[in-house]
Amino acid sequence: MMTIYGFEVTDMAGGLISRRGFMKGCALGASALVAGGLGSQRAVAGSQKRPNIVLIVSDDHGMDALGCYGNAVIKTPNLDGLARDGVRFTNAFCTTASCSASRSVILTGMYNHANGQYGHQHDYHHFISFPNIKSLPVLLTEAGYRTARIGKYHVAPDEVYKFDAALPGNSRSPVQMAENCRDFIAAYDKPFFLYFCTSDPHRGGGTADELATNPDRFGNKAKGGYPGVEEVKYDPKDVIVPPFLPDSLECRAELAQYYQSVSRVDQGVGKLLSVLRDAGKDDNTIVIYISDNGIAFPGAKTTLYEPGMNLPCIVRDPCLKRKGITCDALVNYADLAPTILDFAGVSPGGQMQGRSFKSALGQEHPKGWDETYASHTFHEITMYYPMRVVRGRRYKLIWNIAHGLDYPFASDLWAASTWQATIKRGEKYYGKRTVDAYLHRPKFELYDLEADPHEVNNLAEDPKHAKILAGYKAKLKAFQKRTKDPWIVKWEYE
Repeated sequence: MMTIYGFEVTDMAGGLISRRGFMKGCALGASALVAGGLGSQRAVAGSQKRPNIVLIVSDDHGMDALGCYGNAVIKTPNLDGLARDGVRFTNAFCTTASCSASRSVILTGMYNHANGQYGHQHDYHHFISFPNIKSLPVLLTEAGYRTARIGKYHVAPDEVYKFDAALPGNSRSPVQMAENCRDFIAAYDKPFFLYFCTSDPHRGGGTADELATNPDRFGNKAKGGYPGVEEVKYDPKDVIVPPFLPDSLECRAELAQYYQSVSRVDQGVGKLLSVLRDAGKDDNTIVIYISDNGIAFPGAKTTLYEPGMNLPCIVRDPCLKRKGITCDALVNYADLAPTILDFAGVSPGGQMQGRSFKSALGQEHPKGWDETYASHTFHEITMYYPMRVVRGRRYKLIWNIAHGLDYPFASDLWAASTWQATIKRGEKYYGKRTVDAYLHRPKFELYDLEADPHEVNNLAEDPKHAKILAGYKAKLKAFQKRTKDPWIVKWEYE
């Protein structure tokens, strides 16, 4: 079975098929589709009118490190250009700040408590989605789109998240990834959906032992770099330390590595956009850029505080007359699949729990987008800490269902030199929050985001806010009932 479009195509057994064999297979496949009904004359006739769609998902890229979101130090010219040509969302949220779980929401339009991907897919973590779910790529394939993925996958099972093709490429080498998409983008007359997922700027690749504070490399190589990438390096003294992080030598050194990884992602996006232009398809291609969750530092990733869930989201629709719009709609990642299907003219069916925000793209302050929800249960298998969130424009409620437990750490965040230095020095504060407040959470956290954007002053026990607390609890219960959340029983039993 062929799984890759391009000059060489890998079958399921790992063998190579020649390009001639590939083209022959494509012709046979097209005939079979026509015979089976999926390639009906109506679908073929309408295919040219439907847009191509590219969904770019980076790994652990916070809103803190993008020029178009206000960082004057980071060099992200391609993403900034994408924002100038499209719509930049300021209130886009993941629903769970964990890689696998977040990606499952992106691809199903369902909260992870409903799709079954409660946490990490890989290795012993072994979380997988329910087998009866129809995901975004499956629905698009059925509608006559050709679909491909490249880079980080991190969801399961394959039959639920089935793409027509899995393109080869090092997920730490986004320029190379973009080049490897060239034949898929250029081929055929049918519209395509490309799921382009980098592993940058995730932590990894060891520590930079040549530097005094031994920061994580964030995928950066000590020597050699990556094909087609001009590595952009940053001086730790120049980086901008977000308020939720400590302004320490260790933190600045790690942020400099993180910035370098982000700039590599940006170059990959630039190359991908040039591939679209070379194929003559940029004027009929929707391009969406998001990150799966916030920056990989304690206080962001794995948490449902703002740095973990309020993320970059840029949408470029060539048909949109207004360019460079900033939209303040509160959207979340359960809304992405319905939106993409809306662009494609495909019904999302009855499973999806998000809603399309396509109609909001041309507006700066669209009505009806003033509230959003989040649902986190696991990261690694050892990190059981379910949280449910309702967030409005002013107030935000976090329900820490496992509040009796210490807050758990992802292994890479615990090992981070930024965190270890804080602990070894016995410092009371980690950014704006005390270390103790980070490790030990109350049952409810209620924040006034207008007065307290860094979520430090918990109002849940304040009698003046009792009515607001009760109202937000009711909203959470209704959300859980509406989305069939098994953890709704915790209101009664614990």
